Order: sequence, then structure tokens, then C-alpha cells
Amino acid sequence: MKVQSPVKSNPVEVRFDKGRHHRAALGFVVLASEQTVESDVYKLAPEGVGVFFSRQSETGVGSASDLALLETGIDDTAALIVPYDDLDVACYTCNCATMVIGEETVTAAMRRGRSDAVPTTVMTNVVRGLKAVGAQRIVVATPYLDEVNDHVLNFLKDAGFEVLDLQGLNLTYDREMIRVDPQFLKEFVVSLDRPDADAVFVCCGALRTLDVVDEIEKQLGKPVVVSNQAMMWDCLRLAGIEDRIEGYGKLMTLPRLEEI
Repeated sequence: MKVQSPVKSNPVEVRFDKGRHHRAALGFVVLASEQTVESDVYKLAPEGVGVFFSRQSETGVGSASDLALLETGIDDTAALIVPYDDLDVACYTCNCATMVIGEETVTAAMRRGRSDAVPTTVMTNVVRGLKAVGAQRIVVATPYLDEVNDHVLNFLKDAGFEVLDLQGLNLTYDREMIRVDPQFLKEFVVSLDRPDADAVFVCCGALRTLDVVDEIEKQLGKPVVVSNQAMMWDCLRLAGIEDRIEGYGKLMTLPRLEEI
């Protein structure tokens, strides 16, 4: 169709507000195969807080050597999180990769990718979360192979915790971890508890432990910290959001403690 004349829009004085995510913007690097972290983060995001994601290329991580390869590309992936707008916090979400590569190395990569945001990692968040609930002596459940569990144990010990027991499910791939039945997870975690443990930590964002964390806490009568819960709690607190979120464990109701 032939255009008879150029379009000429009339001048309009546009009114702007602070946008849908006016309280804070949180960014997350997730693995390409990830299927649990995003939905958990959306569940825990208060009104007015934006959550944004970028997926890191990977080849089906499982072993410690696979995880080490993820160091390459963290910064570039972080740079793709809403690249033309501001972020308050930028978080790397893979628990085991953080421990294999090194917390400081991953944090530095996130800082390079998003220099405008507070850089952090899920395991940084977990340590703060465990300290916030007063944990010193802990038991730990993971889905990982034991070669990865060695890294988990060493990381937690280096962070100052006494690990009374650590048990894994010897699963290799995310596609297995995302399908572990939450009620089985509840039974598994409860079976690991010890009377002398201050708290229980369930490691791995692919597990759907958030669905049952409140039930486990009530049954055990002690704090239960799970990866995605701790990650979102700390990211919110780092962004200055102090909302108490009920139904997902004690941690989500606590303020951020400045001394941790």
C-alpha cells in the first residue's frame, strides 16, 4: 500500500512513574539447564521487587571437573541481565560451582559483569543465613556425587561450621535433581537430623525443598536453611528490602544481621 504522506505524531507530554519494580531489582545467573531456581525466586519476591535472569551455557554439569569449566563465561552472562538498566544485587545461583571454582573468584566475575550491583553468590547467602538463625553445628543434605560433597564439606568447615553429618543422593545431573519428590526430600532430611544439631542445611537450588521447608522445620523444631530460600533472603536484605515472608521457614522472617 502506498503511503500518502509521512506520519507525524502530535507532541504529547508523557507521564512517567517509577515502574513496576520500584523497590529493588535483583539479577541472577542460572545454569542453562536450571528449572527450579527461577520459580522459587518468583515465589519469594515481594511486590515491587523485580527479579531478572540470565542463563549460562553449560554441557550438562555433574562432576567437579565439569563444574570447574563454568568459571569461563560467568562475567559475560552476568552482563546480559537487563543490560541497559540498573540492578541492586547480582547473584550467582549454582551452589556446587561456587564451591568448586571458589567463592571469591565467582564474586569477582559477577562484579566484572555487573559493576553497578552488589555482587554475591548463593553460598555467600547460605553462610549468612546459617549465621542468622544461630547455627554452629549443622547437618547437611545434598543431591550431589561424593566428589562434589567433598567441596561442600570443606567450604562449610572453612566458613566456621561444625558439620556433624553430610549425606548426598549421588545424583549427577540437574534433570535428575529437579525431579526428586519433595515429600521424599522431607523424609530424607528428617532422617539425617541429630539432636545436637542447631540447624539443617539442604544444599542445591535444583531441589524443590522450598516446597516443604516449613513442614520440615515444624517437624524438627529447629531452623532449616535451603539454598534458594537463603539466596533470596540475603539478596533482598542486601537490596534494603526487609519484608518478613511467612511460610518458607524461619529465615525468611529475620532481618539481616549487620555483624554477619
